Amino acid sequence: MNFEQPPELAEIRSAVRELCRRFPGEYWRALEPDRYPEEFVAALTEAGWLAALIPEEYGGAGLSLTAASVILEEINASGCNSGACHAQMYTMGTILRHGSGAQKERYLPRIASGELRLQAFGVTEPSVGSDTTALQTTATRVEGGWSISGQKLWTSRAEHSDLMLLLARSTPADRVEKRTEGLSTFLVDMKRAVADGTMTIRPIRTLMNHATTEIFLDRVVVPDEDLVGEEGRGFRYILDGMNAERVLIAAECIGDGRWFVERATAYAGERVVFGRPIGANQGVQFPIARAHAQIEAADLVRYKAAWLYEEGLPCGPEANMAKLLAADASWAAANACLDTHGGFGFAEEYDIERKFRETRLYQVAPVSTNLILAYIGQHVLGMPRSY
Repeated sequence: MNFEQPPELAEIRSAVRELCRRFPGEYWRALEPDRYPEEFVAALTEAGWLAALIPEEYGGAGLSLTAASVILEEINASGCNSGACHAQMYTMGTILRHGSGAQKERYLPRIASGELRLQAFGVTEPSVGSDTTALQTTATRVEGGWSISGQKLWTSRAEHSDLMLLLARSTPADRVEKRTEGLSTFLVDMKRAVADGTMTIRPIRTLMNHATTEIFLDRVVVPDEDLVGEEGRGFRYILDGMNAERVLIAAECIGDGRWFVERATAYAGERVVFGRPIGANQGVQFPIARAHAQIEAADLVRYKAAWLYEEGLPCGPEANMAKLLAADASWAAANACLDTHGGFGFAEEYDIERKFRETRLYQVAPVSTNLILAYIGQHVLGMPRSY
């Protein structure tokens, strides 16, 4: 067992950090409450980082999931927000493993070059929440393709994406043996659907600047060539994307956590109250130290989950646990950092309140902590189903 990281990961970290220096806290504060960071995403695209997982034959970097996770980790550890662009990473888990050769030829080079953005992931719906197999969006056969109608919620970056990876029910639930059957995955041309009036996108203002929306689909036509894989097997394909997503989100949380610990540690050593640095007080020092330990532990599970994914081995438990542990660690670090700064932590100029809001999201999305615990209890430990 070798825990030494390859030199290329250190090179990636250094290069991403250098790019992120061009987008300091002032840049992100100016975006609040809801302006999309177009300049930041364009810079990442130009540098090739958002094409990390796209194979070299299609114009990408052909990097591993581990390397992609390091990119997102460093973005957040630099004080930036990878939530503006991370979907273009984790949607690759579905497309690369289950997309047709023609789909890859048609879309991947244009995504890699930045001509197209694939930032929208249409799964969640208002009436079913985390119960994905109960979704109501339907795909009906029409000549030459599919007609899709329904509603999606919390579809982030939809206003800034050309394509959406969409899950819809193509066979009614009462006609399948298992609820996981009869769901299909599609690549949807959002610009065309909006232009012809079959898709409506409505932004949702939220606690953090996450460019999220609700989407209404009214007979959106998707040609047969944009069905991903086989009809009815889409839920399995989406799971591949979700396992990659869990690993990548875990890395983002680890990056957030490192940012909070670094800020808290520096301030605790500089801030003098009652004649000594506040970091000398165990009430200040210990929460920061504990958060650091939590981050290091979550980091190891992240790398294990990424390795399993890359080897094509089952990784659901590890991917989910990595996300759970990393989200908890980043939230612990966020609270320790805010407590350390006291009143200054609430001042915009310190960026702590912004990052505090951003990392809080990952207790809830893209999968809630409680749903992960239910998954571990039932599918890993074999306890009775709770839902």
